This record gives sequence, C-alpha cells and structure tokens, in this order.
Amino acid sequence: MENTNKIPVVAKQVLLPFILITSLFALWGFANDITNPMVSAFKKILELNNTQASWVQMAFYGGYFTMAFPAAMFVKKYTYKKGILLGLILYATGALLFYPAAAYEAFGFFLAALYILTFGLAFLETTANPFVLSMGHEETATRRLNLAQAFNPIGALTGLFVAQTFILGSLQSDDIDAQGNVIYDTLSESAKTAVRVSDLMVVRNPYVILGLFVLFMFLLIAIVKMPEKKETEGGSVTHAVKRLFKSKKFIEGVLAQMFYVGAQIMCWTYIYQYAETLGIDNRSAVTYAYWALILFLIGRWIGTYLLKFISSGKLLMYFAIGAMIFTLGAIFIEGMTGLYSLVGISLCMSLMFPTIYGIALQGVGEDAKFGAAFLVMAIVGGAIMPVLQGSILDFGGSGYADIEILGVPEVNFSFVLPLLCFLVVAVYGFRTYKIHNK
Repeated sequence: MENTNKIPVVAKQVLLPFILITSLFALWGFANDITNPMVSAFKKILELNNTQASWVQMAFYGGYFTMAFPAAMFVKKYTYKKGILLGLILYATGALLFYPAAAYEAFGFFLAALYILTFGLAFLETTANPFVLSMGHEETATRRLNLAQAFNPIGALTGLFVAQTFILGSLQSDDIDAQGNVIYDTLSESAKTAVRVSDLMVVRNPYVILGLFVLFMFLLIAIVKMPEKKETEGGSVTHAVKRLFKSKKFIEGVLAQMFYVGAQIMCWTYIYQYAETLGIDNRSAVTYAYWALILFLIGRWIGTYLLKFISSGKLLMYFAIGAMIFTLGAIFIEGMTGLYSLVGISLCMSLMFPTIYGIALQGVGEDAKFGAAFLVMAIVGGAIMPVLQGSILDFGGSGYADIEILGVPEVNFSFVLPLLCFLVVAVYGFRTYKIHNK
C-alpha cells in the first residue's frame, strides 16, 4: 500500500472545484440546524403535541429518502454539475415556499415546503459526497471527505445563530410572565391569532432570504467551469445495485448510517426539550446547541487527523463507544451535568457520517453514485427516530417530565434511542477493522 502521508488529500488542479463543492456542505448544514429548533417553535406557535411537532423532522429528512435514488439516476445520465444545479433550484423553491405557507398559517404547507427543500439537499448530498471522493487518490478519499464535511458544522453554526437571533428570540408565543407561566396559553383566541400570524412571519423571513441566497449560489456555480470525471458504462443500474448488495460492508454501512443520522437528529432536536426541563428557555438553550456544534467541528478536525494513524473502522468504533458513554450520562445524570453530557455526545458524533460513508463506498468504483444514493436514503433515520422519541415524550402528556421511567424523567429516558443507535455504529466499526478490511 502507498504511503498515504505522501499523497495529497486535495491536488492543486482540483482545488477550486473542491472549494466550491465544499461550500455546499456548509449550505446544507445551515438548513439542518436552522430547522432543528423549529420542532419546538412550531409546537408552541401552533399548539401541537410532541409527536405532531416531530413531523418537522419527518418531512425534512423524508425528502432525502424520496429523492436520493432519482438524484443518482439523474447524475448518472447527466453530470455532477447539473445534479448540483437542480439540487440548488429545488432547495431554493422549498425555502421560498415558506412565504405562502405563512400566509395560509398551515402546518401541512410548512411540512410540504421542508419536504421539497430537502429534495434539493438530497441532490446536493448524493452528488457532492461522491464528487469529493473522486477528486483524488482512493487511499485519501475518506480523509478528503472528512475535510469537506468539516465545513458542514460551520454552516450549522450559522443556522443556529440565525435561529437564535432572528427566530427564537422574536417569538411572542414563547414569552413568559413574572411567575414563569407562558403568556400565550392565557390569551383569548383573537389575541392568539394575532400572535400566531406575527410568529409565523418571524419563522418565514429567514427561509425566504435563504432561498434567495441559494439562487445566488446557483448562478455562481452555473458560470464556473467544473471538471467532470469521465464515467465508464459499468452496466445497467440493476447490475450496479446487485454488485453493491453483494458487499456486506456496504449493506451494513447503509444500516449504520441510518442509525447514526437518527441518533444525531435526536440529540440535536431534543436538546431544547431537555434544557426546558431544567428551566432554560429555547433561545438560551441555543447556547448549548452552539457548544455541541463547536465540539462537533473540533471532533471532525481531530478525527480527520487521527485517520492518518488509526484505521477508519477502529476509530469509528472508539468514537461510537465514547458517544454511548456520554449518552448514558444524559440519561441517568439529572440536572446540568446531564445536559453537559448531552452536549458532549457531539464530539464523538463528528467522525461518524463521513467515515461510515467512506468505508461503505471504498472499492465500489463506478457504482459509487448509486451507493451514495442508498447512503443518502439512509438519512431517513433522521425522519423516523425523532418521531419515536417524540412518542416517548408523549407517554405522560405533552410536557417533557410528566412521568419517570427507570427513575428519570421521560425526556432523559428517551435518549435510550440514540444509545441503541450508537451501539449499531460501534458494531459496524468493529466489524470493519476485524472482518471487512482483512
């Protein structure tokens, strides 16, 4: 095997395309993390229960599942660049649909807008990830993808900043009186209607501005010449899929990715509910989400560096075990220490998505575009798992600590779901370095 320390992660001749494509990683990170707090926001504005509010994530991540494979088919027929441009158009369309959704005050309309928005994200992720993998030597592909993915949390941090500053801080439905009671709950129906109209406009505006910015990115990428890797035919789609599903490493990678994404979205969505049981309002809770993303970014850079010395499967297993330890703290340690443990999970999650992605696609050659589609479809874990966690939170009522399970509030216990997800990831890491890479 070649000494990977001497192989450039990104060659000079592809540096500009790499930078442009890497900017997209930040762009979908922004969408992810401006949306996570919306579960709590919509619950309050539209007076939903936890399960109903969790449909925000069902719509958001369900779009990935729906569109990932059609995106791969499109990219195979055309080019990476055309796939990216179509993704940006769909992304902008979904974001701009927040304008009529707010006018109609319909939760279903907002869900439809998010669903279409993530059609675009599915195109971008299905295209950008294998494009980055192809921009150099296969031995450095996982490191290159980790490097590109390291910019995803930067977009996510920006999304959180916008959510905190321009949305959560301006919602009247979240205001409390001197006794700590939510004022919105005590208003007359006509007064509630006025607050609801105002708050939905507050939610609407950042998405509309985002849609306009995405259109600007569309124009920028449209005028820049992007190199395209010449593709050999490699047989039909059916043959490609059959080849992929003969690989246990690939199949297990898709499953591990589904459970990982489910865990990530649960930890980042329900940090607000966890904090609320400690008397921390949503806007203040964003500070803890910030720290989670900062740790995530630090962990991504550390993980990218450690991959030079430790095999990807073994490092994935170590990070997953660390995540399980932090999750146990979030479940069984009540108070601020439990919240700190929940924040700490992000340090260990940082490595997981790109590493699972890189391991699963290693050695699949021209089938990578379809392999990438299945791995993006696996993001559906982020649609299913939060709904299951929301159902646990509704066991005792619409609150977050209505009952105790195993001696802890239901919101604490609900993190048993991420715990099980990280166990699946740890097993995949173990099997990768012990079995698949032998």
